[in-house]
Amino acid sequence: MSRPIEAVVHSAALRHNYQTIKQRAPGAKAFAVIKANAYGHGVARVVEALHDADAFAILEFDAAVQMRQHGVTQPILLLEGAFSPAELQACAEHRLMLAIHEPRHLCWLQETPLLAPVDVFLKLNTGMNRLGFAVQDAASLFAQLRKLPNVASVTLMTHFATADEPAKGVAKQWERFRLHTAGLDCPRSLANSAATLAYPEVHADWVRPGIALYGSSPFNHLSARQLGLQAAMTLRSEVIAVQELVAGDAVGYGASFIADGRMRVGIVACGYADGYPRHAPTGTPVLVEGKMTRLLGRVSMDMLCVDLSELPQAGIGSGVELWGAALPIDTVAHAAGTIAYELMCAVTARVPIRSV
Repeated sequence: MSRPIEAVVHSAALRHNYQTIKQRAPGAKAFAVIKANAYGHGVARVVEALHDADAFAILEFDAAVQMRQHGVTQPILLLEGAFSPAELQACAEHRLMLAIHEPRHLCWLQETPLLAPVDVFLKLNTGMNRLGFAVQDAASLFAQLRKLPNVASVTLMTHFATADEPAKGVAKQWERFRLHTAGLDCPRSLANSAATLAYPEVHADWVRPGIALYGSSPFNHLSARQLGLQAAMTLRSEVIAVQELVAGDAVGYGASFIADGRMRVGIVACGYADGYPRHAPTGTPVLVEGKMTRLLGRVSMDMLCVDLSELPQAGIGSGVELWGAALPIDTVAHAAGTIAYELMCAVTARVPIRSV
């Protein structure tokens, strides 16, 4: 490694978080959600760390096939299902579970010759109004699916829009789901990270943790540490230059930060081309040699600036944590006016990633 930036994926933290989630939903099996390249952590790395997970859930068909080719034997669920009859046929070939959420999926299941029946997750719209059949049609759809030779099993599925907001919760959607699926003899999957951690009544047969698996809290009022979660990724770099400023000197593009006195500024090898948010403002927390300091001025493509005025021991070569075990990604995301999901997924291909 020449340029000192890297992302480190902590396998032990992933395993800890998965087991913590399992302990919160002891009666359910848990999909490890690994869409979007495992939230930026790398599908292969996460699958290796969670080699004994109950199952995996992913969006990308090609990645699911690669998992099978690399020996993954657990159930794999395609969260948006197949996008063509040919892909449906390949799902059967590779033993992939798939969500069905619109009428074309029913037609394909009725008309497409398959090597073997597939396990389907019937996605029901209970109020998210994104994907899914009307929940009022659950019973008739379930009956149709049970009659199809191409369908091996049916699991009922929905997704909560406000499980992370205590004032709104899941009650309305949960009640709609219960009302319209009562008496249907099949497994159910409802709970995302927030619902798994906060609403045990909706754990059902399968939970689907995503963001919590990677050590981020799905809630604004509870930290990852309070939930017993550990950071699965550390983004770190080093100070590569130091500038001595006097009152009136500006920092970075646009001269958006002006020194009001003498100060030391460290230049860090990390910028928006690495995935650090360009819109992060002055004051966004950064750790230098384990000490908290702040971002100064605009984030550049390849660099950002930090305040070293209170860190006389820091200089060229000093270690910098942009987020990780010591500086929660949720804290950085909040300061930057975004969410941890975006920061994780935004780490770019030029940043070396390794597992420990």
